[in-house]
Formats: sequence, C-alpha cells, structure tokens
Amino acid sequence: MKPPPLDYRRAGTVEEAVALLAEHGDDARLIAGGQSLMPLLAMRLAAPELLVDIDRIDGLDSVAESDGRVTLGPLIRHCRMVGDPAIARAAPLFARAGPLVAHPGIRNRGTLGGALALGDPAAEFPACALAAGAVMHLASSGGRRSVPAEAFFHGPMETAIAPEEMLVAVELPAPRPEDRFAVREVARRHGDYALAGVAARARVAGGRLSDLRLAFFGVADRPVPAPAAAAILVAAPGDPEALRAAGEALAEEIDFAGGAQASAALRRHLARVVLARAVADLLDAGPGEAAGRAA
Repeated sequence: MKPPPLDYRRAGTVEEAVALLAEHGDDARLIAGGQSLMPLLAMRLAAPELLVDIDRIDGLDSVAESDGRVTLGPLIRHCRMVGDPAIARAAPLFARAGPLVAHPGIRNRGTLGGALALGDPAAEFPACALAAGAVMHLASSGGRRSVPAEAFFHGPMETAIAPEEMLVAVELPAPRPEDRFAVREVARRHGDYALAGVAARARVAGGRLSDLRLAFFGVADRPVPAPAAAAILVAAPGDPEALRAAGEALAEEIDFAGGAQASAALRRHLARVVLARAVADLLDAGPGEAAGRAA
C-alpha cells in the first residue's frame, strides 16, 4: 500500500515546527527517523494532512552534562546509543539498551524522541526513561512544560504530548560513581520486541542496594514501575527468599497483559526471570558499569 496524499514541510527551528503544529493541530504529524510513522502511513493506519520534518533542526541531537543533570536531544539516533562514549558515560541505561533495539537498519534512522513520543509499551527506551527518573521537556507555541516519566506514558502508543507539542529534550540525573545499571529482556529473536523486560538503576555499596528503581516493559499497556518489588530487594539484596517475594509482588503491582505472542501468565513468569537476572547484574557490576542483555 501507499501513503495517502499529504503535504510536507521541513522545519528549520523548534519555533517553526511548533507553529506548524499549532496551525494544523491533529492534522499534522512530526517526522524525524520515520521508523514507526512510515509503516503506519503505508498501511493507512495514520493519515495526517501534513508531515513536519524536524530532522535537520540544529542542536536536537546533543548530549549535555551540567550541575548533576544530563540532557539528551530527541534526535539522537538509536545507533549512537550503541557506540557513543559520551552517551555511555552520561546515560548508561540507554547505552546498554541500545543493542537490544531492533536491527542496525532501524537503529541508523530511529530517534530517541521518536521512541519516547510513540510510547510503545514493549520498547526499551521508555522503560529506561522511567527507571532513570527522566523528565520530558515539551515545547509548543504557547511555551514549554516539563513532564516526569512517571506521568508521561498513559497507555499503548499514548503519551502526555498534546497535538500542538513537541518533545525537545530528555533530562535525567547524571550517574554517580556508586550507581549501577542493568537492562534485561526476553524476546523470541534478537531485535524483536520484548515479551518481558526490565530496566534497573540502583546505588550499590558493600553488596547492598539502595535507591533501586525498576521499570518493566513488554508486560503491560505501558512501561510500569515496580516500587514494592524494589523495596523488598533493597531490604535483602541477593537473598533467594527476597527475590521470590519480589517476584510475587510484581503480580500485585503490575496488570500483566496477554496477547497473541504471550499469555499474561507467561509474561508474569518472564518478568520474574528478568528481574532476578537484572539484580544479579547490579550486584556483579563494578563501579560505573552497566549490563544490558537479551536472555
């Protein structure tokens, strides 16, 4: 199939892009990498009247560190998550999740902002944003606002971004020397969407965990935190009984979704598997290290 007829405008600045969004509202869509939008257009599951190309706006692919905060630009390509030393240092969760995302052809074009704005519940980067405690900065013709990751993802392919808004930056705490990171997932094949996955960030000292943040993906209608399970693991890290109790807590705090690829029961089981592996990674990693693996 072919996309329906539509108009195309290339924005040179954020101000120009949001002005076009304000003018056209729901009839306009932003495009950068296009790895999600173009298939939707081809299948006519999306039919905007206007595409606003933001791919060449200067400054939206930068990595900046200041005052204990890291700012990632929305036009950072997935492929940079794999091999950019600046991202590996500033955003270890995203760096370690990068190799798990799709395949090289998609990683070469897909963008961080596109992945977060799409809000696919089985994607890695939304969960990384949640586990990292990220804040999304949104711009519109009326000004700017900030939305924490906890309030950003509303449901399958649904986020807090309004039709006239554009994601212009992702801000997160800079990693500390005692921080550890892990990303684990189970997929049918490498590059497929996860049947269950978890992104984890914690402080580790003397074999003990603190400030543990867990975000699961591929198991529900959005990336979901698991604070109850995290609290159990902080109290007794590495204890098999604590891992069992944490796994049971997941069943209480996550509404596991079933579907054609996996039943809710299977996803619940796999969530416990990836949790145990992620905790082992956190406790085994050295200072400043991260672990990201597909099981």
